[in-house]
Amino acid sequence: MDQIQDTIISEPLRWLGIKVINPEDFTQLLVRFGLNLLVLFIVVNYIYSKNSNRKDFYFSYFSISITIFVLCFLLESVKLELGFAFGLFAIFGIIRYRTDPIPIKEMTYLFVIIGISVINALSNKKVSHAELIFTNVVIVLTLWILEKILILKQEICLVINYENIENININKKTELYADIQERTGIKVKRIEIEEVNYLRDVAKIKVYHDINGANGESNTF
Repeated sequence: MDQIQDTIISEPLRWLGIKVINPEDFTQLLVRFGLNLLVLFIVVNYIYSKNSNRKDFYFSYFSISITIFVLCFLLESVKLELGFAFGLFAIFGIIRYRTDPIPIKEMTYLFVIIGISVINALSNKKVSHAELIFTNVVIVLTLWILEKILILKQEICLVINYENIENININKKTELYADIQERTGIKVKRIEIEEVNYLRDVAKIKVYHDINGANGESNTF
């Protein structure tokens, strides 16, 4: 009788043949989800947004990270693990948002967000908590060093139909830069001349500048 009672107590409660709760697995889910959410918040809110001044990717980064984490964690028992992770990378490498092309830096952060979620979800019992925390800290520190210490800026291109054709001359480079900067109010890094039409007195030029100015102010329109 005692053996039967011990079996009942040790056997998890089931409903329709499925465990209602597994305390050990559920605790592991909460701990890893909390770690993943903390790292995600630091990367997106304190590293990415502070250096790009763009908040339109907030929704995508958080929703994709949470979805990838839960998907990987719940399917870990299927033993897909490494192959499944590479499959996710391949899928997101193929997918393109055709209505609004994603800049390279945003795509890189998307890849980092997916990688963090996969690491936190699929690391098995052979990986200690210290190793998992160390991996997340290394990723965060690397991003911070690249953004803050090395002061890497995000460069974008502005296409302009320029009518002051007399400035399209190699000897008037200074005048061209000054005119573009005065008209647009942005600090020009470099200019590429795409096309010159002397019949219409117009030139198509590409103006490259940093999204963030010297004081961290946004140069986007």
